[in-house]
Amino acid sequence: MKMCENKKPMAIARLSGSNMYPNIRGLVKFYDAPGGTDVEVTVWGLPNYVPASQTPNNQPIGPHGFHIHENGSCKITDPDNPFESAGGHWNPTNQPHGNHAGDFPVLFSNGGYANMTFFTDKFKPEDVICKSVIIHENPDDYRTQPAGNSGTRIACGVICKVVY
Repeated sequence: MKMCENKKPMAIARLSGSNMYPNIRGLVKFYDAPGGTDVEVTVWGLPNYVPASQTPNNQPIGPHGFHIHENGSCKITDPDNPFESAGGHWNPTNQPHGNHAGDFPVLFSNGGYANMTFFTDKFKPEDVICKSVIIHENPDDYRTQPAGNSGTRIACGVICKVVY
């Protein structure tokens, strides 16, 4: 049985791809849990893995950095740097990168599809409403400051409260 199978999400973000990856679609759901939040992500259309040795910038494509960003905006004002309107990583306690409340595990995909559920004790669902979720082209290294060297933002979704 999945962790969130019998619960209703408290917040949700609908992911859409950037102009570079327009086929990306997905959902991120935030469930209230004792002591924190269960996060469930399902996404389609991610780019296939490409080793660093085969890319112009020597950065692998995938697994994908995955974070909460501070602003609830997915506006693209610069097609070369999509979703900059989402701001930086959400970091309400001023922690170094790797310990931000918005730092999530990387997304591994198979054939463009990824599905993952995890628990975090760094926030409750109501804390992230009106923030955004970003998927990056490159993996997060969890140490480069301030954001983990995750590369281009390829998908975004604004986190909204679910009303039943």
